[in-house]
Amino acid sequence: MKKKKWDLIALASIPLVMTLGNSMLIPVLPIIEKQIGISAFQSSLIITVYSVVAILLIPIAGYLSDKIGRKKVIIPSLIITGIGGAVSAFAAWKMEDPYFLILVGRFLQGIGAAGAFPVVIPTVGDMFDDEKQVSEGLGLIETSNTFGKVLSPVIGALLAVIIWYIPFASIPILSLLSILLVMKFVKVPKNDDKKETRFSEFIKSVKKVFHDNGRWVISIFMIGCINMFVLFGFLFHLSSILEDEYNVTGVYKGLVLGIPLLFLCIASYISGKKIGENKVVMKWAIVLGNGGTAASLFFMKHDTNLVMLIVLLSVSGIGIGLSLPGLDALITEGVEKDVRGTVTSLYSSMRFLGVAAGPPVIAIFMDRFPDMLYLTLACLSVIAALVTLIAIRPSSSEKETQVSVEQ
Repeated sequence: MKKKKWDLIALASIPLVMTLGNSMLIPVLPIIEKQIGISAFQSSLIITVYSVVAILLIPIAGYLSDKIGRKKVIIPSLIITGIGGAVSAFAAWKMEDPYFLILVGRFLQGIGAAGAFPVVIPTVGDMFDDEKQVSEGLGLIETSNTFGKVLSPVIGALLAVIIWYIPFASIPILSLLSILLVMKFVKVPKNDDKKETRFSEFIKSVKKVFHDNGRWVISIFMIGCINMFVLFGFLFHLSSILEDEYNVTGVYKGLVLGIPLLFLCIASYISGKKIGENKVVMKWAIVLGNGGTAASLFFMKHDTNLVMLIVLLSVSGIGIGLSLPGLDALITEGVEKDVRGTVTSLYSSMRFLGVAAGPPVIAIFMDRFPDMLYLTLACLSVIAALVTLIAIRPSSSEKETQVSVEQ
């Protein structure tokens, strides 16, 4: 593990950059609306276009990473991300009506995101033969991803204080730093050479994965989607009531939003260190994590005071943080290297779907069914825990080497 320390740090920079490049724009959206004269719906598209493009292209990036190699996908994707940020920044800086070109830049960033963070997960799986080290590495990646979410509201608000479009301009700089780290420190695994497998044979391999392991693989897709839906759903609600009911804005709002995420970050790091290669432990980390999230959300009421709200959401963050490294490790270690990029990219697409769907669905609940909001999120977490119990069944005799299910 120590020999690959810098490899992991370089890879961990990618989710950090991707998260900062997207999430730090969220507190800036009201400022963008005023500066270029757009509606709240139009400003939401600045976030949505990024997520939708990424969801659609992630499976293609996963296939390419299996076909031509991980670094050959990651580095061009980071370059495209940087170009996208530069396009948006230039439009905001120089154009009188920059909205369309800002969206073009965000579209490019979405393309880059599709081939960057999702490919990191299988790359970590390729780097180590020891499954315990894979779990620790994936825990570090999830920690970096969450740490980016902790920092992004604060950094976005701080940068916007200087000039409103500085968050766009920071994306090329962050992408360049990540490119340099990956180029210098990430070693291409021996099995990461170009593969000559024909596309038809590759599709057969993917089909075989789903035929042999479809029940638990699809279950992990579902649980990952629910975890992200719940997380971004309650963050969206917290962000809204902080501003509307408590008049907490700017950097202070970012700091409060960062509290549940900080607990999630710590839980992800500890979970990644502790689950090792034992898939029974991974399963129970996911069950207990989602169960704990559900329990805390069941206590949430429409009139819960702010302090109790932060406490309960922090407990929810801990639950999701416990769950994520186990999900990453199961999906990474449970499939062959030849199709690992494709299968894990489909998993990443489902996580992006949860991220994209959470805020708009919660907005509808806030408007029409406010009393049902947290009860619904709690029920989804219960479903995730039950799916884990039913569908993910590590073999008791070989619990450290495989996941089996009853067909």
